[in-house]
Amino acid sequence: MKETSERLTRIVNEAEPRLHRISGSLSVVPASPGGWSRKQIMGHLIDSASNNHQRFVRAMLQPSLEFPKYDQDGNVRAQAVQEADWELLVSLWAAYNRFLAHVIAQIPESKLRTPCRIGDGEAVTLDFLARDYVSHLVHHLEQIVGKD
Repeated sequence: MKETSERLTRIVNEAEPRLHRISGSLSVVPASPGGWSRKQIMGHLIDSASNNHQRFVRAMLQPSLEFPKYDQDGNVRAQAVQEADWELLVSLWAAYNRFLAHVIAQIPESKLRTPCRIGDGEAVTLDFLARDYVSHLVHHLEQIVGKD
């Protein structure tokens, strides 16, 4: 998990300055026609960090994990991220993900195969969950700042 942790830290360190350069006025504009705004995508990424934090820790403490699926549209709406301060969202996202990189680095080899079921989906391993989290984050960052 050290590589996954280091990759996440590198991604956050590279993305954070780019995210801070996005103006508040641009952050409320949909990132693609008919899609979420950059703020809403960032809110979704914060939700993802929060949900996955609990998944990672609980999976390390139990022989298997059963975790509910979450309503991503409902979360973004209920938290009113469109009205939140852009700088606050970026800072929270960056700090949370730096901490998650630390948590991921703590996953013992013996727990990597812990089965994790999210909602009614097929069970995956904790190893897959951590790696997929980083891929999911990259996908959404590309929607916000574009590809290099």
